[in-house]
Amino acid sequence: MTHIQQIPLKTIQGADASLADYAGKVVLAVNVASKCGLTPQYEGLEKLYGDYKDKGLVVAGFPANDFGAQELGSNEEIATFCTTNFGVDFPMFEKIVVTGPEKHPLYAALTSARPEAQGDGAAFRERLAGYGITPNPEPEILWNFEKFVIAKDGTVAARFAPTTEPDDAALIAAIEAELAK
Repeated sequence: MTHIQQIPLKTIQGADASLADYAGKVVLAVNVASKCGLTPQYEGLEKLYGDYKDKGLVVAGFPANDFGAQELGSNEEIATFCTTNFGVDFPMFEKIVVTGPEKHPLYAALTSARPEAQGDGAAFRERLAGYGITPNPEPEILWNFEKFVIAKDGTVAARFAPTTEPDDAALIAAIEAELAK
């Protein structure tokens, strides 16, 4: 079992958990937010989960309010929003901090293991700068909906920029490669 799998977590309902609960499965960890321009990705994440859960994929949502105050709700409000608006059935965890000095140990480990994201991170950084937002430098999380593919053995296999859609060919290829192992 890897360090990442042993990090204590809480489900969105407050139960103790860890990624060890999904040992032997591929986990797609995503920092999510309810009021973001990328929030419609919930629909694609749920479809991805539905398409691949029987093959061993778990999508794990980690709500965070680190970017533009786009996740102000309580854990209960977030859970209701996700199920009501997007039919989210994949595991959701309590709201955490994913960047900066108070970041959750899981995200410290994820960003340390994969300091650079695949995808159009540079273009998204430029877009943020155009809105007057100073983007985080790598290895920090750039924005909501950044994605980490965690292999069955708990190692971090890949990282994708926030604008990488859940049906992106490179993301699907990374997931399928890990599922095949």
